[in-house]
Amino acid sequence: MISLFNKPEQANLKIEDDRTGLEIDTLRRALADNLFYNQGKFPEIATKNDYYMALAYTVRDRLLQRWLNTTQTYLDKDVKLVAYLSAEFLLGPHLGNNLLNLGIYDQVKQAVTASGLDLDELLAQEEEPGLGNGGLGRLAACYMESLATLEIPAIGYGIRYEFGIFDQEIRDGWQVEITDKWLQFGNPWELARPEAAVMVKLGGRTESYIDENGHYQSRWIPDRVVKGIPYDTPIVGYRVNTANTLRLWRAEAPESFDFQMFNVGDYYGAVDQKVYSENLTKVLYPNDEPIQGKQLRLEQQYFFVSCSLQDMIRMHLYTGKNLDTFHTRFAVQLNDTHPAIGIAELMRLLVDEHHFPWETAWEITQQTFGFTNHTLLPEALEKWPIDLFGSLLPRHLEIIYEINRRFLDQVRLKYLGDDARLARLSLIDESGPRYVRMAHLACVGSHAINGVAALHSELLKRDTLRDFYELWPEKFSNKTNGVTPRRWIALSNPRMTALITQKIGDRWLTHLEDLRQLEPFAENASFRQEWRQIKRAIKQDLAAYILAKTGIAVNPDSLFDIQVKRIHEYKRQHLNVLHIITLYHRLKQDPNLDIPPRTFIFGGKAAPGYFMAKLIIKLITSVADVVNHDPDMRDRLKVVFLPDYNVTLGQRVYPAADLSEQISTAGKEASGTGNMKFSMNGALTIGTLDGANIEIREEAGAENFFLFGLTAQEVYDLQARGYHPWDYYQGNGQLKTVLDLLAGGYFSHGDTQLFRPLIDSLLYHDPFLLLADYQSYIDCQEMVSQAYKDQEKWTRMSILNTARMGKFSSDRAIREYCEEIWHTQAVPITLKAYVQADAGLRVPNSGVK
Repeated sequence: MISLFNKPEQANLKIEDDRTGLEIDTLRRALADNLFYNQGKFPEIATKNDYYMALAYTVRDRLLQRWLNTTQTYLDKDVKLVAYLSAEFLLGPHLGNNLLNLGIYDQVKQAVTASGLDLDELLAQEEEPGLGNGGLGRLAACYMESLATLEIPAIGYGIRYEFGIFDQEIRDGWQVEITDKWLQFGNPWELARPEAAVMVKLGGRTESYIDENGHYQSRWIPDRVVKGIPYDTPIVGYRVNTANTLRLWRAEAPESFDFQMFNVGDYYGAVDQKVYSENLTKVLYPNDEPIQGKQLRLEQQYFFVSCSLQDMIRMHLYTGKNLDTFHTRFAVQLNDTHPAIGIAELMRLLVDEHHFPWETAWEITQQTFGFTNHTLLPEALEKWPIDLFGSLLPRHLEIIYEINRRFLDQVRLKYLGDDARLARLSLIDESGPRYVRMAHLACVGSHAINGVAALHSELLKRDTLRDFYELWPEKFSNKTNGVTPRRWIALSNPRMTALITQKIGDRWLTHLEDLRQLEPFAENASFRQEWRQIKRAIKQDLAAYILAKTGIAVNPDSLFDIQVKRIHEYKRQHLNVLHIITLYHRLKQDPNLDIPPRTFIFGGKAAPGYFMAKLIIKLITSVADVVNHDPDMRDRLKVVFLPDYNVTLGQRVYPAADLSEQISTAGKEASGTGNMKFSMNGALTIGTLDGANIEIREEAGAENFFLFGLTAQEVYDLQARGYHPWDYYQGNGQLKTVLDLLAGGYFSHGDTQLFRPLIDSLLYHDPFLLLADYQSYIDCQEMVSQAYKDQEKWTRMSILNTARMGKFSSDRAIREYCEEIWHTQAVPITLKAYVQADAGLRVPNSGVK
């Protein structure tokens, strides 16, 4: 029997508010109350989830005072708010992060332990909200946390997907997608705000009319209307009183039940509208699914953007201001092209609903929006077929045509007679079937455009958005991505955090550049020894997890060589596999080969419709099956695929890595953020000069980075000359042997057809230049092996990688956005009591429902 309900000794009892108090006895009392009154359970029948929920409510209570005070302060002070619009927010589990940021981790752990519970078990119970595919959604989560930590007024807007990114199982080596039911046991961190619902129109037609002032107007008559219900989650800053809001929208039918249909016997039709409307926010689209013709995805994007802009307008009008100052109240950031329809929607709201002149509305719109581009891959730049777009958003298509007409008139004046440039710049792609180009709309309708790494921003200016850069160079800037050190060091790696803090104090958690103070310790033998011991203990923990999850026993003294990210051809997980096969073949040829043992660890999801990515997973698991069962390897090589990679698993993996694989084709990865998380936790990087790898190498020092491969310019030049992968295959005996082993069925039980699509792609197309980079990669991996043999040298390099990663804090990135794009200031929050014993309940003046 646990002692959750045991009363503390009367002599030690302190009178303290059960909802905000932090004494151990108060926390225990609150935990017991929440189990009883919120979960309706007593210890004998409570499940582990009941205890998790009770603890989550206990922690949420201690958040609410900060959250409500933050909202009240923003209203009272009439501050400028950053509105971060993102179709994805990959938050990760809330409980541990909130305990850390509130500064109550130790007290809560003591209270939980005193109540006979295990905090680690309760933390593991939390279902992760899978509301994103990967880097873009995780970046949004890091930025929301940094905004709160820096005390910047902000609100995040997105979609409350009922089913998040699918759960991944591996069956017979293949990925199998399982529904992600993250809400099945409830979400204690959110509060529904149905009274703040808004209505969103879809489909239908428009009709024009002349208003009473003689002005031309357009009226949208929709086919259907969907209700948007906001669900609010507090995002608390680290050791500050600020708790900003993440507002996610759920779709609902305006009327859930049609009694007329029911009365005539159409029982299914009676709830048909409810089902149809709610489907809108049912599921998150996987990142690499082709989007052309996907009406639901366009509906999702418009739905959450319209809800969010209507919400902002309501807040602004509540403060008593006119909408002509809207852009001074909100700085709206578009996280990639998914919310770009917001530009046409704000114009519609201002012109149609609030009757602004076009020119005034356009000035407000341009001053409101900033656009972050996240891709260089042409297929990832969203564009929508005109027919689909017009059938779903007829008024917006009219608005986009008018924006385009006025924009192209400007271009004609600047570039007289340059029709080719007009065609390239147009918001409508007319080179074949006609499409609306969402990136073009975002560029025209925003006052600021940024890339997410130095190389990425340069390639945007040189290639992807070159015409826009030549037209408006002043709009463009670079904002290299960052990640929050609270989750990705302090929470993920508490042992290393304690060691660093012991040496340099704890200011580094909000001023990551302070890690530079670690540099002298790299020369201290006893510090290196402590560093190694911690790293080995973390690797032991991961080895135990791998054994439990996959049945594969790995050696924690081996080099942990890790590649975790979405599975995609440009990220080149299969180049990594070619190296594994190369090592395997060498060891088969010479069992006495002097190389350090290696454990290759992969993780990541392939989009369900992306055949080649799913085949790459099958390749990894097939090679693992042979290598792991070959007695000749004597545990010198092991290959592991960790299923269902997510934020929770990332917190285990990043701290355990010795080597971080960042091997995308140069010029293809916008930035990467996993590369930063690995380096912060002391992993060394093997990588190309791609994305933020370039800046990581500059910061860490070239001598502490394993560089290989063609540069972006060399990739461009080689493809321009004509790239012939077959020549590399014929000209490199080792490469030929590796591919022939694969083609001959050695890793597929003699099946010579299984990997044929992958091999044919490499030999005859190889769009991501694996064969061109193969030998450079193999040579570089040999340098890795030699470096790992010298553990003192390796540890010194590891310490310096961590010490020099200060630039890659999301705090630094957010400061740059605030200073250069959003022009916002910190607003510290002072806590005030909402319930007063002598005066009863004080109802605060609040316009935010």
